[in-house]
Amino acid sequence: MDREKISVCMACYNGELYIREQIDSILPQMSEEDELIIIDDGSTDQTGEIVQQIKDARIRYVRNASNMGVNKSFEKAIRMAKNDYIFMADQDDLWTDGRLGRMLEQMRRGSLLVSGNSIAIDGAGQETDYDLGRLSKADSGRYGKNILGIFTGKAYYYGCAMAFHKNLKKIILPFPDFIESHDLWIAMAANLAKSNAHLEETVLKRRIHGKNASVLQRKLTEKLYSRWIFVKSYVVLCRRLRKSGI
Repeated sequence: MDREKISVCMACYNGELYIREQIDSILPQMSEEDELIIIDDGSTDQTGEIVQQIKDARIRYVRNASNMGVNKSFEKAIRMAKNDYIFMADQDDLWTDGRLGRMLEQMRRGSLLVSGNSIAIDGAGQETDYDLGRLSKADSGRYGKNILGIFTGKAYYYGCAMAFHKNLKKIILPFPDFIESHDLWIAMAANLAKSNAHLEETVLKRRIHGKNASVLQRKLTEKLYSRWIFVKSYVVLCRRLRKSGI
């Protein structure tokens, strides 16, 4: 039986080192009816050339006229997505075998959002002991606990390890300019809608290397600012949820 069509949304910027390897981990899991949307946020390296050398009709490559930032680039990709089930991907990670099928199976059970776990790899693709935290399946329906975890910075939601149903667009779009991370915004929306699922399985090899390692360590002032962003996000999402009918 043919399965549902899916859209994979990727935002990239100067990703020439790893983007081909990431795409090669995604395409074999897709069907001929699926799509991979790649938004290039004005790369100045060979990213665009590498992507366009891949002759695959499922790839929709779009280059931004100006640099929009990662949140707006992902928002653009999500808006473009034509299919019911939307997966997100970063430019330098690797999907694990079977990720798409396992996450799609979970969404068929009715969850708007499914988030899996990740392991860390280095620039050479070797597994490291960097702790990315783990989501517990038992916490899937503990919505208040999950939202509190987002507030305290102890919720291990990563957009690159997420997939969601298109109905969640009614709440998450448009992304407000004030949000810091699209992944926590999406996770909070699903938990407020009480339609969230965690997979125990590792669905992603997340690459921690020189260009992105610093984002994992934050100053106290940045953490305090993030708490303020949380409050604003919570208020906006509650309003949207009431209007959405979900």
